[in-house]
Amino acid sequence: MDQKHTEFSSRFAIDPIAAAAMGTDELRYNFHIEGLFQPGLVSLTYTHYDRMIVGGAMPADKVLPLEAIKPTGTKAFLDRRELIAVNIGGAGTVTADGLPYEMAARDMVYLGMGTEQVSFASADPDQPAKFYLLSAPAHQVYPSQLIRIGDARRLDLGSQATSNERSIFQFIHADGVKTCQLVVGMTQLAPGSVWNTMPCHVHDRRMEAYLYFDLDEGARVFHFMGEPDETRHIVMRNEEAVLSPGWSIHSGAGTSNYAFIWAMAGDNVDYTDVDPVALDQLR
Repeated sequence: MDQKHTEFSSRFAIDPIAAAAMGTDELRYNFHIEGLFQPGLVSLTYTHYDRMIVGGAMPADKVLPLEAIKPTGTKAFLDRRELIAVNIGGAGTVTADGLPYEMAARDMVYLGMGTEQVSFASADPDQPAKFYLLSAPAHQVYPSQLIRIGDARRLDLGSQATSNERSIFQFIHADGVKTCQLVVGMTQLAPGSVWNTMPCHVHDRRMEAYLYFDLDEGARVFHFMGEPDETRHIVMRNEEAVLSPGWSIHSGAGTSNYAFIWAMAGDNVDYTDVDPVALDQLR
């Protein structure tokens, strides 16, 4: 297939001992993902963490198809997979087997296994949609469904005193849209708050990926990873993603408030199935 609209790369799984010995460049090479949103391109990263694919699609003046890539080993991208697309840009449309899902900023669509033709379009090329893509292997077909940001389950947590006042939007939860593996949500930090997921945790049953966005050009997020007693950090710009293995903490602090999309795949879809890490355990 001529994949002129698609680029992809692969990331192998890294164990904690190897990660502990890595310098900055090696950490970024193995866990950091940039260039997700490029005009007229679908950019995909195939990871060996629960076979999660992390990607971005930014349609400009033409419709972008979701094309199969070699690592999936299938004729169509979703022959044995499910997909979630979250729009973080201008208004756009995801069309699945002829059915259009019109999406504003921060809306999400779930597409079930077996969906044959998927494409992405922007309502206005001057204000293009930016679809953040997450895909994992599937074992059964669940119905495709659009979830608008106003329909997500909202939890308000934290406080200004601890610099982590934030709102969590759960797109996928036990009482909502059914998925095989994918669990996806968004966190918005309030003005004046910078910390996310602190105190932190690990969950060996699931990997996770973070996409940081709504950052000004000069702002940064310091994403923390590693085993609790052997932490590392990766400096993140706007609209960059980072992979978090099951053995790693995942937390961050920014130079201003921001938003991030968190996504998991693995053995279960239980939000509460985590192993808490107390602050005095961190090193």
